Amino acid sequence: MKAGAIAAIHRQVMWNRLLSIVEEQAQTLIRTAFSTSVREAGDLAAGVFDRQGRMLAQAVTGTPGHINSMAEAVVHFIAKYPLDTMEPGDAFITNDPWLTSGHLHDITVVTPVFYRERVVALFANTCHVVDVGGRGFGPDGRQVFEEGLYLPILPLLRRGEPNETLLEITRGNVREPEQVVGDIFAFAAANATGAERLVAMMDEFSIEDLGDLAEFIIDSSRRATIERIRSLTKGTYRNRLTLDGYDRPITIEAALTVAGDTIHVDYAGTSPASGLGINVVFNYTKADTCFGVKCAVAPDVPNNYGSLQPITFSAPEGSILNAPRPHAVAARHIIGHLLPDTVLGCLHQVIPGGVQAEGAASLWILQLRGGPSVTADSGFEGTIPEFELLHFNSGGSGARPGKDGLSATAFPSGVRGVPVEASEAITPVIFWRKEFRPDSGGPGRQRGGLGQIIEIGGADDIPFDVLAMFERVHNPARGRSGGESGAPGVVALASGRKLEPKGQQTVPPRQRLHLELAGGGGFGHPFERPAERVAADVRNGLVSAAAAREHYGVVFTDDGQVDEEATAALRGRESPP
Repeated sequence: MKAGAIAAIHRQVMWNRLLSIVEEQAQTLIRTAFSTSVREAGDLAAGVFDRQGRMLAQAVTGTPGHINSMAEAVVHFIAKYPLDTMEPGDAFITNDPWLTSGHLHDITVVTPVFYRERVVALFANTCHVVDVGGRGFGPDGRQVFEEGLYLPILPLLRRGEPNETLLEITRGNVREPEQVVGDIFAFAAANATGAERLVAMMDEFSIEDLGDLAEFIIDSSRRATIERIRSLTKGTYRNRLTLDGYDRPITIEAALTVAGDTIHVDYAGTSPASGLGINVVFNYTKADTCFGVKCAVAPDVPNNYGSLQPITFSAPEGSILNAPRPHAVAARHIIGHLLPDTVLGCLHQVIPGGVQAEGAASLWILQLRGGPSVTADSGFEGTIPEFELLHFNSGGSGARPGKDGLSATAFPSGVRGVPVEASEAITPVIFWRKEFRPDSGGPGRQRGGLGQIIEIGGADDIPFDVLAMFERVHNPARGRSGGESGAPGVVALASGRKLEPKGQQTVPPRQRLHLELAGGGGFGHPFERPAERVAADVRNGLVSAAAAREHYGVVFTDDGQVDEEATAALRGRESPP
């Protein structure tokens, strides 16, 4: 075999090794983190970068919002602390929303890797912590200054020694100091694991630096992405989404242009920035936009600097997708998670066979807070413990052209649901219900994914606050190609009293918070769904017999069998177009 061919094989093997190294980095985060957001839900990103700050590989475990915004972050660390000023044992930290992942609750830690006394790479991770002080994780802030502790890019470790001043300030400004500081050390430990494995790989393959490998990875990924783009019909494709917003509806306008080797998404016409904390920074807009494009156009191409290069976007400064400092941004995921649906609505017009329908998209995050200072006016007589709970939940994803949508599954965030036992073990709350929500998936040839019903109360009937940041209550997920919309969300007390979908509110003593999460939209006309599949949904409790008749035209006999004659007659009267 020729030397060039052997070198190419070595580069591919090393690329695969990098992917396994960053996955081990991510698993170290999960195994060592203190907070459930990382340990249970995997709300993280992990990756390795070259000396220029270009992402070479990312862990499969993690969320696209974190990963793709982290891909833009490392260059800022290098700009402030040039490589020749770094030393072995150093690590750096920030939670600057405009440089990293879009809000103060995401902390990024960057660690240089030394090989033979020279920086050869950097490992980075971005993870969500349970609390950063201020108002907390909710949409009520008017400026970012209200939303918690801000850490500019600073040394976390210098020659292996912690920055105790930084850690003391952090402990003094957050509600859960042991969790937050414990997480920060876990983030540094994960990077150290990645660095150790990378040095071992370089020894094994007898390479002095990653320059040749970096160019191979970036060029291969860029060319593969361009090849997928060139297969699409050139043109400009438009889509519009209307979202609930906080105090008024929000409009997202997108014009996606396929031109030559690039795809460009222009958000001109999108609503201006909000006066409340649902704004999105430019970095996070790019992260979710690129993810939406890659899902449909080049899902099999590894995610790195090269594969992201051909995807560009623009958003007017001052819009809700490009909010400048000091706008409040804590709940930026509410809008950001809808961007893949927006982009997919454009790509549905150009991808053969179409793309998945809209889904619940935005996570329904339970951010609960308790304590005498929080619920002082509740009228509760007894001890109210201090606590802060972060618990991830998801509605249904949109139906796909050939498959039903996924139920109670996060898309596009990708986080896992937190087990109720994990939350009940560390906070004084009880989950009384957590179950699929029947009839919430949008009817279609392929049914939308189901949302879920959650009911939660305080242990010993204590009151607590919910920092509500729920979307798709007034604007449900739309179906595609004749599919119907999913069910909208519901935010209420178990007594039936409605709550606002956004904003800090109190759940009174002896009451429970009742949530019905939105379902995904359907794909294709419901009458095209085979009657036996509708019957299976009814047997499994996913669709009611009444909804089967109303939306699918499927009628059942008294013993639960499909009444084929009545079904044929009903479907015949309302045949799909």
